[in-house]
Amino acid sequence: MHPQAPSFAASPADRRLELLARHLHPLLTAANAHNGNQTVSASPTSGFSVSDSVFNHVVRAPEDPILGVTVAYNKDPSPVKLNLGVGAYRTEEGKPLVLNVVRKAEQLLVNDRSRVKEYLPITGLADFNKLSAKLILGTDSPAIRENRVTTVQCLSGTGSLRVGAEFLNRHYHQHIIYIPQPTWGNHPKVFTLAGLSVKTYRYYDPTTRGLNIQGLLEDLGSAPSGAIVLLHACAHNPTGVDPTSNQWEQIRKLMRSRSLLPFFDSAYQGFASGSLDEDAQSIRMFVADGGECLVAQSYAKNMGLYGERVGALSIVCKNADVASRVESQLKLVIRPMYSNPPLHGASIVATILKDRNMFQEWTVELKAMADRIITMRHQLFDALRARGTPGDWSHILKQIGMFTFTGLNTKQVAFMTKEYHIYMTSDGRISMAGLSSRTVPHLADAIHAAVTRGV
Repeated sequence: MHPQAPSFAASPADRRLELLARHLHPLLTAANAHNGNQTVSASPTSGFSVSDSVFNHVVRAPEDPILGVTVAYNKDPSPVKLNLGVGAYRTEEGKPLVLNVVRKAEQLLVNDRSRVKEYLPITGLADFNKLSAKLILGTDSPAIRENRVTTVQCLSGTGSLRVGAEFLNRHYHQHIIYIPQPTWGNHPKVFTLAGLSVKTYRYYDPTTRGLNIQGLLEDLGSAPSGAIVLLHACAHNPTGVDPTSNQWEQIRKLMRSRSLLPFFDSAYQGFASGSLDEDAQSIRMFVADGGECLVAQSYAKNMGLYGERVGALSIVCKNADVASRVESQLKLVIRPMYSNPPLHGASIVATILKDRNMFQEWTVELKAMADRIITMRHQLFDALRARGTPGDWSHILKQIGMFTFTGLNTKQVAFMTKEYHIYMTSDGRISMAGLSSRTVPHLADAIHAAVTRGV
C-alpha cells in the first residue's frame, strides 16, 4: 500500500475504500502540488452574485391536468378520499397490480445468466418488434406476409406517437393532423411539438353521451386531401365511446376516398373488451384494404407495464421497398432523440408473446381485468338507479374501457372533490379501474348529491 494512503480494516466495504484511496492518492497529490497545497473552492458563475440565478425569469408551470389530480389527492388527509383520475388499473383492494405472468417472465429473464445489458439497436428488440406487429395486425396479416410493415420499439404509447409525428413532419407532404374532440390531453402537445398543425373533428355528442358520427364524417369530409387523422383504436380516452363496426367502415371509406392518412393510437388492446382480436378490428379493417397507416402501441395497460415504458410504432406501407426506406429514416428520428430504447420491458413482452402457455395465461389475466371494469360499470349504474339519481345513466354501461365520461360538469366535479374527497379530471372523466365494490356507494352518493342539489 502507498505509504501515505490511509489504512483500513479488512471488511469488504473497507477494502473498497482502500482501493479508492489508492486510486485517488496520486491524483490528489498532483493537484495539491500544482495548487501549492491551497484548498480549491468553487466560485459563483462570473457576472452573477451568489443569490442570482440565470433562470430567475422562469415562471412556475401549471400542473398537468391529469397528473395534477393525483398530486391533489395525495395532499388530502381524508380517510375516504378516492382517486378516479389516474389511468392505471387497480385491484378490488385499490392496489396496483403486477400480472402473475409478468412476474414469471421477469424470473426467467433474471435466471438466464447468458443475458447481458448491452445497448439494443436503434429500432429496439427484434423479437419484440416482430411479435408486436403480429399482435396488433394479426398473425395472418397480408401486410406482414408481404414485408410491408416496419416496426420500431419506442417509449410506450407517447413515445410511439412522438416518433411517428416527427417522421411525418420530415417526410409526409401534409402537416395537418385532425384529432377527435375531445381526446387525451397529451395528444395536441405531442403533435404540436413535433411540428404538425393540430385541428379537431367532432367526436363526442354530449346530448346522447355517445358518438357524433354525423359531425365526425362532415369534419373529415371537409379536411384537406392527404391530412393525417388520429384515431383511437378502441376504448376512446376520455369518453369510452367507440364507433360500431358499421361506423368504422363508414369512416374507412370516407378517409380512403379523401386520401386521409390514418394514425391509430392503440393504448388498450385486449383491455377494453377482453379480446385482443376484437380490440384490434378497427386497425385491421384499414390494413386489409391495402392502404397505408401508422399504429402506435402501448403495453402499459394490457400488461400492466406502466413504468417500463414499452411501446411500438408500426408503419404499414405499400410495398417492402418503401417499408425498408421508411425504417431507415425512423432510425434518424430516434438516434438523436433517445439513441435506442430500454431492454427490460421489451424483453418481458417478447418472453410472454413467444411462449404459447405464457401467452394464454396473459389473455386470461387480461380478460379478468377487463371483466372487473365491466362489473364496476354495472355496479355504479345499479347504485345510481337505486338512489333514483335524476338522468339517464345508461351511457355508463354502453361506454367501454378504462374510462367513463360521466357527463358531470366542472362545478359538479369541484363539489364532489370538496364535499366527498373524490378526485377526477374537471371534464367529468372517471377511471372505472379505480373503483371497487367498497367505493361504488361513496361515488354514487357523491354523484347523486351533485346532481340533485343543482350544482
